[in-house]
Amino acid sequence: MDEILKLLERDCRLTPRELAEITGLSEQTVAAEIARLERERAIVKYSALIDWDKTASGGVTALIEVKISPQRGDGYERIAERIYQYDEVDSLYLMSGAFDLAVLISAPSMRHVSEFVFAHLAAIDGVTATATHFIMKKYKEKGCVFDERPEQEERGLFV
Repeated sequence: MDEILKLLERDCRLTPRELAEITGLSEQTVAAEIARLERERAIVKYSALIDWDKTASGGVTALIEVKISPQRGDGYERIAERIYQYDEVDSLYLMSGAFDLAVLISAPSMRHVSEFVFAHLAAIDGVTATATHFIMKKYKEKGCVFDERPEQEERGLFV
């Protein structure tokens, strides 16, 4: 059933009928499998991927690396839970390397990002350092290439 998940991840608008045609399963089997995956929260959410640079909304995206001192008994969990509660936080990952957490946020301006880091992240007990990186341009996200050039499609590089 991983095939259904991969297809939905690529295009969540596919109907059970279309998924059945692609996978060779019955429409009823596909619908039942999707319902099961939703109940078990393997499918967490359906969403669209937006190229915000092509809208009037604009805004900025930042990747903030956070170094923390793990809390006794809670490890990274308590701090991670505090961070992901903020509306600005799009994604939060535990990672290896020099920093412990990677926080992706969206905000109206660089100033808002700066204020978020100062007022929210740096103020959390256990946060020992942050490093903020602004996303200047998105080339590819979740398998989707932004601003594809026609010659990419002709050479079979369309994703």
